Amino acid sequence: MTVAMHTGFFTFFRHHSAYGVLFIRLAIGVFLIYGVQDNIFSWARMLEFRDFLQVRGVPSPLLAAHLSVYVQFCCGILLLLGAAVRWVGLLLILNFTAAILIAHLGQSFPQYYPAAQLIAVGFFFLFHGAGPVSVDAYLARSRRQGQNRQVSVH
Repeated sequence: MTVAMHTGFFTFFRHHSAYGVLFIRLAIGVFLIYGVQDNIFSWARMLEFRDFLQVRGVPSPLLAAHLSVYVQFCCGILLLLGAAVRWVGLLLILNFTAAILIAHLGQSFPQYYPAAQLIAVGFFFLFHGAGPVSVDAYLARSRRQGQNRQVSVH
């Protein structure tokens, strides 16, 4: 295959590159929900997480456990919907920076990499947003249409 053939093959993807974020949102959203669903549906698992945080000296460990779990769960749902994705990015950065500081210091690269990767994904969402197939994009289009109607009425 020549370079021109490769270029032609990827033209579709270049023209629709904004849709690529959808696949990242879906993958990370499912990952976040799956990662905390056991804490949400099992009080015993939530208490295990509380104990884990308590051993590491986290203040108010039960509150911190709930906060971390529900932030991740809600962020997962929001990513699936494509809603408030820039806020999700900020929350991922904060939550997983705390996770590295609390749980992963001194661990090997493979052990802390998932948390570090979620920080990087958080920055991606913070800078990029949700993309065109999202609640965020729908709301932005609705706001623009509403503003256009107001301007043309006067």
